[in-house]
Amino acid sequence: MSAVLDDMDSRPGSTTSLLRTVIGLYLRDAGGWIAGRDMVSLMEALGTSATVTRTALGRLRKKDVVRQENRDGVAGFTLTAGAAAMLARGDRRIFTPRSMSDSDPWCLVSFSIPETEREKRHQLRRRLHWIGCGTVAAGLWICPDTLRGEVEEILVDLDLRDMATVFVTRTPMVGGSLRDAAAKWWDLDVVAGLHRDFIDFIHGQGAAVPLPDDGVEASASSFATYVQCIDRWRVIPYLDPGLPGSFLPDDWPGAEGTALFSRIVDAYAGPSAEYVRSTLGVAVP
Repeated sequence: MSAVLDDMDSRPGSTTSLLRTVIGLYLRDAGGWIAGRDMVSLMEALGTSATVTRTALGRLRKKDVVRQENRDGVAGFTLTAGAAAMLARGDRRIFTPRSMSDSDPWCLVSFSIPETEREKRHQLRRRLHWIGCGTVAAGLWICPDTLRGEVEEILVDLDLRDMATVFVTRTPMVGGSLRDAAAKWWDLDVVAGLHRDFIDFIHGQGAAVPLPDDGVEASASSFATYVQCIDRWRVIPYLDPGLPGSFLPDDWPGAEGTALFSRIVDAYAGPSAEYVRSTLGVAVP
């Protein structure tokens, strides 16, 4: 079983969560290695002390996200192989939010796992939930067909592939409305709340999201704004399956949240990378 999971248990805004976000955004583009002192400098721009940062780095080492590696006598950190794959999946989710149309296919996952494997059954349900699957019944889960590859990876990783059957289907036929069914299969109130919290957080930053032609300078401030916004956003595209409008309530905030996120990336990704480049002394795209 893989030792590295997509860790969504860290509270957004916490030191561990912010550090994971910084690592996900910049460690790979910095050549796969960052000196510990430079990581401390980046986290100081986020208001985190060196002592707290080193403690968080220790936690991520225990989670098998990073490993310590010295280069030319300088202590630093690099990604583990499992973490690199995890972050690649995260990139696809975070920067390409899902959005289904009514004609897109669905994936159904049916499984029957004996009580002797109850821990694997628990892990399967947990991981299906964290990639945005909905629960039709205890042993029957549903998700957009675009997630089928990740479902297969989870089943193989947990050594449960021979205990599950995966179906590809058209729009499910339900006894009531599709909106009522979706509200039972997914906790849409939680997902909507995440979108609204993100929107409120961004608006609470005042003028932190400029118009595209305003321009943002590379600085510790622009770096901090970008990292904090990504950190607040990154859990949403995991839990939000991107359902068609026919499955969602009329006041669904997903479109507004996604548009706001895209605006932040357009305005801040470049200046933030420039700040990291100046801090590390390496080329960061």
